[in-house]
Amino acid sequence: MRVVVTGATGNVGTSLLRVLGESESVESILGVVRRLPEAEFAKTTFVAADVAEDELVSHFRGADAVVHLAWLIQPSRDPRTTRRANVDGSWRVFRAAGEARVPALVYASSVGAYSPGPKEHAVDESWPTDGIASAVYSRQKSEVERLLDRHELAFPDMRVVRLRPGLIFKGAAGSGIRRLFAGPLLPTSLLRRALIPIVPDTQGLRFQGVHSLDVAAAYALAVTGEARGAFNVAAEPVLDPPELGRLLGARPVPVPASALRAGADLTWRAHLQPTSPDWLDIALGVPIMDVSRARGELGWAPQRSSGEALLELLEGMRESRGIETPPLSPRTGGPLRVREFLTGVGRSSR
Repeated sequence: MRVVVTGATGNVGTSLLRVLGESESVESILGVVRRLPEAEFAKTTFVAADVAEDELVSHFRGADAVVHLAWLIQPSRDPRTTRRANVDGSWRVFRAAGEARVPALVYASSVGAYSPGPKEHAVDESWPTDGIASAVYSRQKSEVERLLDRHELAFPDMRVVRLRPGLIFKGAAGSGIRRLFAGPLLPTSLLRRALIPIVPDTQGLRFQGVHSLDVAAAYALAVTGEARGAFNVAAEPVLDPPELGRLLGARPVPVPASALRAGADLTWRAHLQPTSPDWLDIALGVPIMDVSRARGELGWAPQRSSGEALLELLEGMRESRGIETPPLSPRTGGPLRVREFLTGVGRSSR
């Protein structure tokens, strides 16, 4: 098989290159990236192309599958820029895959595409994907789901798979995730369990996580198998305040959701951290997902618990781990994270 992966140098992309590189059925991989990495991966070559503006058909032609991972989280203060990359860029990928007559398209959707749902029981892939109205990321994921619906109608012979994972963690992405969501002011030396005394016990704060390599295994199964449709992907257990308290050795303390959101909004507006408060709306709003279909039809099972994945991420952030790709390099911020301050907290695209 020849596989093309957009956004191949990020958290999930680097994991997918590793998993596909170990697959006997995969002969070659082309990583389509905005900026070329220093890191090397088995069976992989890279080409510099921006999905939002560059020609893609020639890169896709002759591929057995395209995996579309490319997505901008930052700049969080410029939704027009993220929409151009995420929504317009995804539509360009879908159209190029159709024009190149690629047999299979695998798209990275998210739990964030789901409409508000229950936290007490799990929902399957039929739950509506209209997103969380207040959240830019969620609205964009929902919009791309609709574009993919249109694409499937236009290309009924193409095998289309969309994976909807929970939060994705790995230690080697620690530097990149810290830059995207915490910013340069977070003292990573404080990310020790002994120094985290409390966790907020907020109603609705129940979410699912999964290790990046386990998500990559699900993508690889989607690429090399015959599955179609949507698949929820998450590990056990559900991460809620009691479970987070147990993992971190911390005490859950009741905190109203309004107080959490007000704090996130204040620090974001003050440019103290890059994560807009609507991410809390996603965490509190999206449902708990049932992953039975991924287990039964993909034959997927996570090798790590959600708690193990989260603890690995925290350790990776504390130790400033990374991979020599532009999104994940521990050197991107420069000495004392000067470049992060110069580009503006929540403005840098990587």
